[in-house]
Amino acid sequence: MARRKKHPEHVNHERWLVSYADFITLLFAFFVVMFATSQTDKGKASQVSDSVKKALEEGKMSAVVNVILGGTATDKGKGSAMMRGPGGANKVVMTEKKDERQLVELTPSLAVLSSELKQEIASGRIKVSMEPRGLAVSFKEATLFASGDDLISASALESIAKVAAAINKLPNPVRLEGHTDSIPIHTARFRSNWELSAARSIALLELLAGRYHVEKDRMSIGGYADSAPIDSNATEEGRARNRRCDIVILNQTGLMGEPQSHNTSPPKTKPSPAPH
Repeated sequence: MARRKKHPEHVNHERWLVSYADFITLLFAFFVVMFATSQTDKGKASQVSDSVKKALEEGKMSAVVNVILGGTATDKGKGSAMMRGPGGANKVVMTEKKDERQLVELTPSLAVLSSELKQEIASGRIKVSMEPRGLAVSFKEATLFASGDDLISASALESIAKVAAAINKLPNPVRLEGHTDSIPIHTARFRSNWELSAARSIALLELLAGRYHVEKDRMSIGGYADSAPIDSNATEEGRARNRRCDIVILNQTGLMGEPQSHNTSPPKTKPSPAPH
């Protein structure tokens, strides 16, 4: 009896579709995570990530999802990478070589300051806002200084004290920024708007450190002169808005613009009391 001839197997030319589908799914998950972490609404961003993760897990891709969305799984079965990232929980932990610093979410502080500075905000002397770099408290020039001067007005101390109290409750770094309008200044004390804006930032730093005990190594200063206007310098109203000083409590994004500390010196210790 003749042996039946074995037909050759057909080549499957569509096997690439499986890998392609997996790639598209991964790409979709990646862009969803990127979108979520870019949102200022932390709760909404977290919900988006969790929803996508759940949908993909039901599609039997839990291992892949854990790599993309989860990192290491927690005891609740949810990944911890998003919990540590900008779109996750309220605390972001940044670790340097010999310095561990925690940056906290600033939305509660925004609510507190907006309430405590309600009168100053209503009068237009102060503006409190959440910006991509952090929580900004902007003082109108006339609120803090006389024209062309860097001496802080006594009438502003109550408002500054409220801001300082909020700063002292947070571990976040603080940047003090001075701004002017475009009209040049040239006096015996200040040769340019750059010097004036920097001097005003330094005056704020010395006040916060000396009177309100904000640690100096948490603060930095910037003098911007007329290089960062928020209104047109063509009108007096616009120039008045541009003459301002900002106290910015930095978040993770704002901290990226600050130089990294590599201080390896031992921590300061208090001197021992003299023997009796």
